[in-house]
Amino acid sequence: MNTFDGRRPPQAGLDGAVWRRSSHSNNNGACVELAVVEGVVAVRDSKDTDRPALVFSPLMWRAFLGAASEGCPHRH
Repeated sequence: MNTFDGRRPPQAGLDGAVWRRSSHSNNNGACVELAVVEGVVAVRDSKDTDRPALVFSPLMWRAFLGAASEGCPHRH
């Protein structure tokens, strides 16, 4: 897998990823799954696992979680 250079997150190399479903998911199918692979955090839709995953650097993933927990997902 390519290393994350801050410009183009890698998509290749997720085939062997171990995906975990959110502990907050319920049985209605509206879930996300997360995998940590080679220094990146990948997130995908559990209902459509063939679509590309969103890939974050660890720093950007922490920023996203912080903003989401504050109710401000648009914050940088």
